[in-house]
Amino acid sequence: MSCHGQGFRHGQLLLNLLEACSTVRSLDATKCLHALSITLGLIPKQSIFIHNNIISSYTSLGEVLHARKVFDVLPRRTVVSYNTLITAYCRRGDVHDAWNLLYRMRGSGFAPTQYTLTGLLSCELLSVSQGVQLQALSIRNGLFDADAFVGTALLGLFGRHGCWDEVFLAFEDMPQKSLVTWNSMMSLLARNEFVEECKILFLDLVGTGMSLSEGSFVAVLSGLVDSEEDLEYGEQIHGLMVKCGFGCEMIAVNSLISVYVRCKAMFAVERLFEKVPVENVVSWNTVIDAMVKSERPMMALELFLNMSSRGLVPSQATFVAVIDSCTSLRNSVCGESVHAKVIRSGFESDVIVGTALVDFYAKCNKIISAHKCFDHIEEKNVVSWNALILGYSNICSSTSILLLQEMLQLGYSPNEFSFSAVLKSSSISNPHQLHGLIIRSGYESNEYVLSSLVMAYTRNGLINEALSFVKEFNNPLPVVPSNIIAGIYNRTCQYHETVKLLSLLEKPDVVSWNIVISACARSNNYNEVFALFKHMHSACINPDSYTFMSVLSVCTKLCRLDLGSSLHGLVIKTNLGNFDTFLGNVLIDMYGKCGSIDSSVKVFEEIMNKNIITWTALITALGLNGYAYEAVMRFQNMELMGLKPDALALRAGLSSCRYGGLVREGMEIFRQMGTYYGIPPEHDHYHCIVDLLAKNGQIKEAEKIIASMPFPPNANIWRSFLEGYCRQEIAD
Repeated sequence: MSCHGQGFRHGQLLLNLLEACSTVRSLDATKCLHALSITLGLIPKQSIFIHNNIISSYTSLGEVLHARKVFDVLPRRTVVSYNTLITAYCRRGDVHDAWNLLYRMRGSGFAPTQYTLTGLLSCELLSVSQGVQLQALSIRNGLFDADAFVGTALLGLFGRHGCWDEVFLAFEDMPQKSLVTWNSMMSLLARNEFVEECKILFLDLVGTGMSLSEGSFVAVLSGLVDSEEDLEYGEQIHGLMVKCGFGCEMIAVNSLISVYVRCKAMFAVERLFEKVPVENVVSWNTVIDAMVKSERPMMALELFLNMSSRGLVPSQATFVAVIDSCTSLRNSVCGESVHAKVIRSGFESDVIVGTALVDFYAKCNKIISAHKCFDHIEEKNVVSWNALILGYSNICSSTSILLLQEMLQLGYSPNEFSFSAVLKSSSISNPHQLHGLIIRSGYESNEYVLSSLVMAYTRNGLINEALSFVKEFNNPLPVVPSNIIAGIYNRTCQYHETVKLLSLLEKPDVVSWNIVISACARSNNYNEVFALFKHMHSACINPDSYTFMSVLSVCTKLCRLDLGSSLHGLVIKTNLGNFDTFLGNVLIDMYGKCGSIDSSVKVFEEIMNKNIITWTALITALGLNGYAYEAVMRFQNMELMGLKPDALALRAGLSSCRYGGLVREGMEIFRQMGTYYGIPPEHDHYHCIVDLLAKNGQIKEAEKIIASMPFPPNANIWRSFLEGYCRQEIAD
């Protein structure tokens, strides 16, 4: 009796030690207690509990083999023994062993419990057919109806495999649904973009009268995306959160912040920050990152300073977001200050933070600092190398090629971004070797690499090599390289080849359409231009300013004011008019050449950022339409605005004087060309002034101009002079 009592005490002590060991999580301690259990031998009524605890300790440490050895030598097993080991197999994805153990369990006369089936159903690699068998088993054993454990696990299994009919049927058939079931179902729907179904389910949950949990709000909020309707719904959920007492719970607040960020409702985020004492780094990180992505980097920096003043310790994600904001601002002073905080926080060697610093310094043209930050990264990855390579490529340094070589020597595998970054450098005078490496690495068909390779050949004047890709590829080239090659065809007046190449694309982008429209316009195929523009509209491809410029240029050539005005209306509708100076210039030219000078002046006044071409277009339009004096006045106004006329502006001024017979004004502009403006007259300028003088009876002055020319007069100059001379002879 005494020995039995002593053994019981030893067993109880061993159980207490095993319980303590589960919190310490030590393999050595578990092995020692396992050895002690063997030494103590069998203890009536306690051995099975001791053995199950040892199995549980091993599985919690990931030592499933040790747990299985203990299981295999057990003199007596229980359902708990099987469940513990089955769950351990499932956690590490070993479906085969877990399934065999279930088979053995049932063969030994043990009935699976809800914990057995839940463990198996939660296994990521369990197949649908196996899940259906377990569902049938649970229904037969009454476990599906007993509580919500098995049904909830079934929802997860069917959801993972995309069997949505089975998910909804299983949920409807569950006689007992716990709050966890509702939350799991909503999370499942939200993750898979069943937003409306998730909202309906949340409404049903509220209707049951069941007390909501923080997880309920997190689940329904996670499904909201970026629409105005979702924002309104999110605000309603926010109100309910506050009413239910979850307004300050961090996980729910973080989910709410994420919704406001996705809906770009930064005012709501700021309001939330004011009302809720947010002392959680994750919340701050979410908002700071959102500010950076919504192109409000200054606000991101202010939030970072605010966060630091509250004593919150920045995390890796904080520094990455703040460094990105400094990169957006190209603010080296702020970036260097943040860099100092990174060093003090011990994140300088972190690969993600370090890479962000490399990118920042590279984009601020501080490549030496970028290289130093790169050297401080302990475990570099391909992204780190790419950031530094791109930095050197952007300053046209051959170091980018050396870095690629070093990267290969150290065993890193370059990806498409590595090759694209190196190819962007204009220091590559011979792309052939790099092309060979790209082929060996298997990236010759990658769209980014192919585009960069075509550009590299083109930049080095190797046009035939660039065009050879069209013949080498059996399938149509991807969109971007096709656009580049089509652009080459366009520039070399091979318009038919342009259209032929881009017509092979299944999904041409707006650039592809622009190139084809431009090719048709340049080859005088005007009807095709309008047909393509109409087809582009019907294909739901939104035209950009380049599209409009090409089509408007055709309207100008055809003098189609009606079509040009209609296109102008479409430009205004797409909000491009007042913001694109180049498009405005084309509109001024179109209206001027179509005789609608009032419209030209109106467009000119509406352009916010006028350049020298804008003024030239207006001066030309005024001169063509008989407003010569007004054109000269605009020429003078242009100078008063601080814009120095170029050769084209001077020709526009001279042409206006020529059309209006303003000899004095024309001669003044011409005389100032070389002396004041520093632009030597060209054939066009000489033609304008000779024609002006000849038409106005000043033949001798025209003759003097011709005699002073540094190059022989062309046919146009002689024609104007002779026509003027003949007119004077007839008059005399």
